[in-house]
Amino acid sequence: MEGLTVVGHPLVQHKLTLMRDKYLSTKSFRLLLNEVGMLLAYEVTRDLPLELVDIETPLAPMKAPKIAGKKLVFAPILRAGVGFLDGMLELVPSARVAHIGLYRDPETLAAVEYYFKAPADLAERLVIVMDPMLATANSAVAAVSRLKERGAREIRFVCLLAAPEGIAHMRAEHPDVPIWTAAIDERLNDHGYILPGLGDAGDRMFGTK
Repeated sequence: MEGLTVVGHPLVQHKLTLMRDKYLSTKSFRLLLNEVGMLLAYEVTRDLPLELVDIETPLAPMKAPKIAGKKLVFAPILRAGVGFLDGMLELVPSARVAHIGLYRDPETLAAVEYYFKAPADLAERLVIVMDPMLATANSAVAAVSRLKERGAREIRFVCLLAAPEGIAHMRAEHPDVPIWTAAIDERLNDHGYILPGLGDAGDRMFGTK
C-alpha cells in the first residue's frame, strides 16, 4: 500500500515476538520497546537529505555528508509513545521533542486531548509522531490534526503494531502522512484492541491496568 512501510528487519521481528508474550516482565517490555524504537528510527529517517560540508580528518581535508536542514521533532503520543523516545534520542540527541497527551474514552473510543506542548517552528522541521499501537487510529488522527493546526507540514507516523482498520482510518484522514510499522495484525476486537496484538502497550510498559 502506498504510504505504508512494514519494517521486516529480523531484529525488529524477533523483538516484537518477545514483546507479544504475555509472561514478559514489565522491565523487559520497556527495554525492548526502547530498542525497537531505535531500530524503527533507522528506517523512518533513511531518506533524510544530506549536504556536503568541509571538514579536516587527522590526515587530510575532505567534503563529507551531514544531515541538511533543521533538526527533527519527535512527537510521542502520551503515554505509551514515550517508550520509543529514549531509543530515538540515542540516535538523534539534538532532536526537539513535542508531547501530545491523549486518552481514549472507554465508551466512545474517541481521543480526548489533555496536554499539548511543541516547538514553535514545526513548519520548518520534519515531525515524527510515535505511538506503539495504531488500532482505531483515533489518537493518531487527532495528534496529526493538532500538529497540522500548529503549522507542521511534513509529518511521519511510526508504530509497532497496526490494525487494518487503523491504517484505513489514518490514510483516509491524513493521506499525506506515511506510516512505518513492524507488523499489521488481523483486526480489532469489540473493545478496539488489536488482535492478536500484545495487549495495552502503556499498561505493559508501566505495570498498570
